Amino acid sequence: MVRFLSWIIFMFSHYFTRRSISGMSNVVRRVISSPLSPHPVGPFSQAVLINNTLYISGQLGMDRVSGNIVEGGAAVETQKALENMGHILEAAGANYNSVVKSTILLADMDDFASVNEVYKNYFKNYYPASAAYQVAALPKGGKVEIEAVAIVGNIINLNI
Repeated sequence: MVRFLSWIIFMFSHYFTRRSISGMSNVVRRVISSPLSPHPVGPFSQAVLINNTLYISGQLGMDRVSGNIVEGGAAVETQKALENMGHILEAAGANYNSVVKSTILLADMDDFASVNEVYKNYFKNYYPASAAYQVAALPKGGKVEIEAVAIVGNIINLNI
């Protein structure tokens, strides 16, 4: 079913990206959300799909029901943040292998190694391009926030 919906979205996007009368390409924007991920903490979407590029807002290690950061430290927060991201990817017809870029925000760079230990379990076939930064503070007192860019559709991987 997810593949069928992805195909419908792709065909719809492809149809509307033809050149318009003014010579500019039309671009399809669709807001993506999953009821299985927490609501955003601010005035933004969980994700936005532009044609076949999915921009996922930063995901905290937040419990959907309580709205609180999970307890247990950076590794546990990373796992929850990536689970939340997985629900959003699925809602868009994608998966972790669709992620091509991620940004990890850390309250403490000393957590980098433990975050990577969890992170590598979610990106098994192809690691996305990535960057990690230490920040002054994260929403809700979180230790980790992860945002990503993914491609929705059939990706042909070439190892050069």
